[in-house]
Amino acid sequence: MPEMHFHIRWPDGRREACYSPSLIVKDFLAVGESYALDAFVEKTRTALTIASERVREKYGFACSSAMAQLARIETAAKQQDPGGLVTVETFES
Repeated sequence: MPEMHFHIRWPDGRREACYSPSLIVKDFLAVGESYALDAFVEKTRTALTIASERVREKYGFACSSAMAQLARIETAAKQQDPGGLVTVETFES
């Protein structure tokens, strides 16, 4: 299963490398695009949940790394300006 990292910039300017066990993130986010904070969280929640389920289908268990990444995104989002934008900077496979 091809894993990937996606690099983002939070509204406060902090950069973060995020993990996905699947390339599905590319179906929800685009490099160079900026997303409203709530929309970004929802898109990553959907993508990482799908990615985790793909792992479950293949290996018989959900991906704890994908769920941990989602938890980090949700926690970090609560510390941001709710009107801010999250920018997707790069994808790495």
